[in-house]
Amino acid sequence: MSAHTIRQRLQAAFEPELLDLADESHLHIGHAGNTGGGHYRIHIVSPRFAGMSRIERQRAVQAPLHDLYPGQIHALSIRAQTPEEYRS
Repeated sequence: MSAHTIRQRLQAAFEPELLDLADESHLHIGHAGNTGGGHYRIHIVSPRFAGMSRIERQRAVQAPLHDLYPGQIHALSIRAQTPEEYRS
């Protein structure tokens, strides 16, 4: 359920050229502090990241997912690029 929700929200917010979402929760079973939320890795490529710093991009990706923390998302690794950065 969470991966599907994450994908839907990021598609709507960024209309990405690439959205690679990996659920890595199985790698973190028993992780201290995890109250049940999943561990996800995202690679997203969108022209909407143009002019944003790395931190601004991280915050932009997390914004449409804010209500999923900590119940559905425990950890999120984000790689956010513009199409130009991705192609070079």
